[in-house]
Amino acid sequence: MSPQHYLIRRATVLGEKVTDLRLEAGTITETGTDLEPRGAEMIDAEGLIALPGLVDVHTHLREPGREDAETVETGTRAAAAGGYTAVCAMANSQPVADTAGLVEQVWELGRAAGWADVHPIGAVTVGLGGEQLAEIGAMADSRAQVRMFSDDGKCVHNALLMRRALEYVKTFDGVVAQHAQEPQLTEGAQMNEGSVSADLGLAGWPAVAEEAIIARDVLLAQHVGSRVHICHVSTQGSVEIIRWAKERGIDVTAEVTPHHLVLTDEMVRSYDPVYKVNPPLRTREDVEALRAAVADGTIDVIGTDHAPHPLEAKECEWASAAMGMTGLETALSVIQMTLVETGIVNWSDVARIMSTVPARIARIDDQGRPLTQGEPANIVLVDPAVRRVVDPQTHASKGRNSPYRAMELPGQVRATFLRGHPTVLNGRLTTPGSRNPAEN
Repeated sequence: MSPQHYLIRRATVLGEKVTDLRLEAGTITETGTDLEPRGAEMIDAEGLIALPGLVDVHTHLREPGREDAETVETGTRAAAAGGYTAVCAMANSQPVADTAGLVEQVWELGRAAGWADVHPIGAVTVGLGGEQLAEIGAMADSRAQVRMFSDDGKCVHNALLMRRALEYVKTFDGVVAQHAQEPQLTEGAQMNEGSVSADLGLAGWPAVAEEAIIARDVLLAQHVGSRVHICHVSTQGSVEIIRWAKERGIDVTAEVTPHHLVLTDEMVRSYDPVYKVNPPLRTREDVEALRAAVADGTIDVIGTDHAPHPLEAKECEWASAAMGMTGLETALSVIQMTLVETGIVNWSDVARIMSTVPARIARIDDQGRPLTQGEPANIVLVDPAVRRVVDPQTHASKGRNSPYRAMELPGQVRATFLRGHPTVLNGRLTTPGSRNPAEN
C-alpha cells in the first residue's frame, strides 16, 4: 500500500488539549495547532476526543473451528468499529490454540484481515484439559511471540500446574491470565448465588468460587515471583483480595468487563439468555465496588470478554443457553456511560485503562503509545456528544448476543486509525490496513 498522509484538525487529545495531528507513513510526524495541510487529506475532529487505539486483552474470535459464531475477519472488523487497534485472542477455539502452529495460524489470519492487530493468547494446558502444560515455550518462541497464556472458559484449578505455568512464563516475562472459577463450587450453576437465584429457583454461583482461586493464585505468584492477571473480576470480595495483594507488592493485574460495571443479577428475572454469562452478573453492591476499584487502580484494565455465539446458542431456554455476550462495538460507550459521565474517571483515565495498560500487560510494544510526534499512528476519534440506540443487527460481529440491544448509549467512534490507515472514517468501516504490519 502507498504511504498515506492525513491531518487530523482540532482533536481534543485525551479530552484535555485541542491539537492537530499529522499522520504520515504510519507515524505521527507532527503535532501542534493550525498545522499546514501540505497535501494531506483533512479530517475535521472538532469536538472529538482523540485516544490511543484501544487494546483488548480478552477477545474471543472463535476461529479456527467455530466460524459460525465469529471469524478473525468479522471479529477484527467489530474491533475496528469499536475503536480497537489490537486484540488478544483467547485460546478456546476448536482446536484449542495450545501449540506454536495454532497460535501462528491465528496470528496470520489477523495479518491477512488487516482490521486490527491480533495477538494470540496461548493455552496454559493441553486442550484446556487442566492436566498437562501446553507448549508454552514453543508458543513464546513462535512468530506470534505469545506473552499471555490462559485457559479462559476454564480455570487452571490444579495448584501445582498453576505454579509450574507461573514459573515457566517468568523466564520470558510472560503472564498467566486466570479464569478464576473453582469448578467444584460452580457445578451446575446458572447465575449468581443470592436472593435472586433463590427467588427464581436457579442453581447459584457463589462469589467465593471466584475469590478462592484469586487468593490462591496471588499467593502462588508471590511465591514464584511471577506475573498473574485475573480475568473478568466480578465480586466485591475479589476486589478486596486484589487490593490486599497489590499493597504487598505482588505482581498482579486485573480486568473488569463493561457488562459487570452496569448490569446486575436482577436482569436474570427476565429469563432472557442474553444475560447468561461467565462469571455471572452479580449484585448492585458488586457493581459499585468494581467501579470504585477501577477508579483507585485496583482493577487495571477493561477487558471486553467479547463472546459471540450463533443465534441458536442464545435463542433457547435459559438452562441450555451458552454463556457470553458481545462487547467490542459497545465497550467504549459503556465505559463513557458508567465511568466518565458519572465522574469516576476522565478521558485520560480511559486511555490508560483501555489502551496503555492493556498493551503493557500483553507486552505489545507498538500499541497504547502516547499521541505524540514519532509514535505509531494508532488512534481512535470518538464523539462523546452522540447518543445512539444499540441495534445488534447492524454490528460487524457475527454475534447478535448484545445485552445492550435497544438501550441508548452515549458516544460514537468516528474514526479508527491503524498505523495511519483509517479502518473507520465518519463512523463507517472503510477498508483494512496493510496485510503485513512490518510494511508500514
